Amino acid sequence: MPGPETSSKPDGPPSVRIALADDHVIVRSGLRHVLEAEPGFEVVAEAGDVEAALRSVKAYKPDVLVLDLNMPGEPSLPAIPRIREQAPDTAIVVLTMQQDPAFAREALRSGAIGYVLKEAADDELVQAVALAKRGQTYLHPSLGARIAAEPPPSGPPDDLTPREIEVLRLIALGHTNSEIGEQLYLSVRTVESHRAHIQQKIRRSTRAELVRYALDHGLLDTGAADGD
Repeated sequence: MPGPETSSKPDGPPSVRIALADDHVIVRSGLRHVLEAEPGFEVVAEAGDVEAALRSVKAYKPDVLVLDLNMPGEPSLPAIPRIREQAPDTAIVVLTMQQDPAFAREALRSGAIGYVLKEAADDELVQAVALAKRGQTYLHPSLGARIAAEPPPSGPPDDLTPREIEVLRLIALGHTNSEIGEQLYLSVRTVESHRAHIQQKIRRSTRAELVRYALDHGLLDTGAADGD
């Protein structure tokens, strides 16, 4: 993996600092060329796997990480929450060949803010990175249309039971296991069991991730869960 590189441009400091994570050197070279052709864009670091990407964002604190989903070693998709947790000020734009809307949904749900197909990178990556810098989401148009056409899911998110939704809501509101048990007339051990099942179902573990999930699914709205 080549070390992080910095470009010097005569028109002042960059407005968008970018890290590239892709295991193919030639792909990174092409992406760098596309991005740095845009005034104010600068690639400050490159990485060939998830761990190197994490080191790069922690060291260089880029505005945007362009992350390939198919790199060797640790899978990229499950690593997105960890990258976001350790580099919360770096927005993540996924760049991939995966055209399945399920991957796009999971990437965005995990914390990515953009999803660009490699086949359209020349046309769309600059736009996605610029939007990410402003905190706005970009989704490849064909995937957005397919997701919009899908029927809304029925029932609770991720097959959570009504009781699990209520426990999750109280966790997100900051209650301890003991306080939740008192409110729901459950033992602390039962609350802990519900929490473990929730974390397994929604694939989140930290309290911050549980809060984010609850917010994303409207579980903190009044009347969102009534218990059982």
